[in-house]
Amino acid sequence: MAEDLHEIVARALMLDRSAITDDLKYNSIPEWDSVAHMALIAELEAAYDVMLDTDDIVAMSSVGTIREILKKYDVEA
Repeated sequence: MAEDLHEIVARALMLDRSAITDDLKYNSIPEWDSVAHMALIAELEAAYDVMLDTDDIVAMSSVGTIREILKKYDVEA
């Protein structure tokens, strides 16, 4: 079974899992800045064994958006 998206985001942003919702947006909290965004991308690629397109990486503006974009890669997160 694929790893839980909220767990991956929590680990990448060094936050408690309970702080992660699909509504959480990039740059809405200090922990999710551009450096953390790249760490998150690395975590996603490793966890789901995908190589994300640059346009998709830029478009990942919230946890919910990440979930939708991952569907393009046949990942049910």
